Amino acid sequence: MTRSRARDLNVCGVTAAIAVIDGKWKTSLLWLLESGPHRPAELRRRLPGLTEKVLTQALREMESDGLVHREVHDVLPLKTVYSLTPFGRDLAEALGPLSDWGHRRLDRLAAAQPSAS
Repeated sequence: MTRSRARDLNVCGVTAAIAVIDGKWKTSLLWLLESGPHRPAELRRRLPGLTEKVLTQALREMESDGLVHREVHDVLPLKTVYSLTPFGRDLAEALGPLSDWGHRRLDRLAAAQPSAS
């Protein structure tokens, strides 16, 4: 899905929601930020394989979409902290049932696989 879909007013609600969480890392970032504010380095440590460039891009998009708040503390070195906005918390809560469904799907897939003997 292209980034422009996140601003398209002529889509269904599900498409509008998916547009702001599209990508490999955004749902994981939402999940981590649900537990409280995090610094970028903390987020990278918790998500192996996430590069600084991709993290910065994802957080900027999420901030632009109103999901995260970026706070810069005026200390040396600069300290940046990201947290969920109330709108981001609403999205995280709305994704809960979808996550439950996904876990049930994974359980079904695991049950359907032949056991290794």
